[in-house]
Amino acid sequence: MQCPHYDAGRCRSCTLIEIARPEQVRDKESHVRELLAAYDDVSWLPAVVGPESGFRNKAKMVVAGTVEEPVLGIVGPPGPYAGQSVDLTDCGLYPPALQAAFGPLAELITRARLQPYDLAPPADGARRKVTPRAAARRGELKHVLVTLSPDGELMVRLVLRSTEALDRIRKHLPWLHERLPGLAVLSVNVQPAHAAVLEGEQEIVLTERATLPMRLDGVTLHLRPQSFFQTNTGVAEALYRQARRWIDEIDPATLWDLYCGVGGFALHVAAPGRSVTGIEISAEAVASATTTASELATLPAGAVVGSRDADWWRRAMAGVRFAAGDATGFALGSGDDPELVVVNPPRRGIGTDLARRLEASAVQHVLYSSCQARTLARDLAEMPSLRPRRAVLLDMFPQTSHYEVLVLLSRG
Repeated sequence: MQCPHYDAGRCRSCTLIEIARPEQVRDKESHVRELLAAYDDVSWLPAVVGPESGFRNKAKMVVAGTVEEPVLGIVGPPGPYAGQSVDLTDCGLYPPALQAAFGPLAELITRARLQPYDLAPPADGARRKVTPRAAARRGELKHVLVTLSPDGELMVRLVLRSTEALDRIRKHLPWLHERLPGLAVLSVNVQPAHAAVLEGEQEIVLTERATLPMRLDGVTLHLRPQSFFQTNTGVAEALYRQARRWIDEIDPATLWDLYCGVGGFALHVAAPGRSVTGIEISAEAVASATTTASELATLPAGAVVGSRDADWWRRAMAGVRFAAGDATGFALGSGDDPELVVVNPPRRGIGTDLARRLEASAVQHVLYSSCQARTLARDLAEMPSLRPRRAVLLDMFPQTSHYEVLVLLSRG
């Protein structure tokens, strides 16, 4: 992939862009295999590789510049562009449909008079202390977050310092719908803190619709503004398909999906007669997962979703439930053990408490989806009775050293 921003030193996010894609994937495979070298009987599937560009379904844009000429992108990295506003609306990682949304959104900033939140040092280089009160006088709009669905619909989130601009944004919403016909959800996230925090707790949805349908491998997941979702739709589909294949071969009667998010794993591996419990700390994500489960349970007769008919889905969803809560707390507090547990934790991994709970349990299989292989290896060391049997690397984040790895553990 060629990138003028990288070549000019304006952006260094794609740290591996100078390395050929096949070599990137080989290096990642070597890295994860080395971390799991203690388990010499693992059967590795070929790596899952998608496009090297245009794959991101999500953009997190810092807003800089002025009301009249807003800049959507990043703050420049160390070097000649350090601290400068860098326009990344043409970033090669974004598909054309996502790139096309940035122009109308920049115009919305101008129309609604959304002053960018400027925390840059004074132009004269003077070393002046920036107090929260002073910073508050220098703008409202901090970030623009945009998510693109496989069907071309958009969720747009404006991260503001306060609710001061809500009426102006509402006023221009009909115009924005005309410019962005695919706009499904527009919300304002309020982040008042003078800190490097992406978003705040308060979310105000301004459109009639509050969820973005994300159709993956036949199952339409509902994404709410504050819900986590994989950034690479195509590779995420492959991830869920592989999980379903392995779990259907085992055919467990009972299953937990811990860190379930919007229900990606739970809903893809559900089946008639199978009890599936999804646990997620985010109440917004649980609401999304519950919405999808309800839709699948009430499909009209004759409907087919992912090659399964309405009756199959009705029977499968009868055993599915979601609840908001801490994954570790749920596992520690449960007196019954399922046959299989799916874990899809953040980069910090599942941690010692949960790993030791699984090690001491009657759970026969664990399906571990990891975005940080170092913490995966650490967690596996706490579960010596649950041995890795199968694994596959998924190149979820091309041009970077990050990746996803799916590992099936079995007891004995």
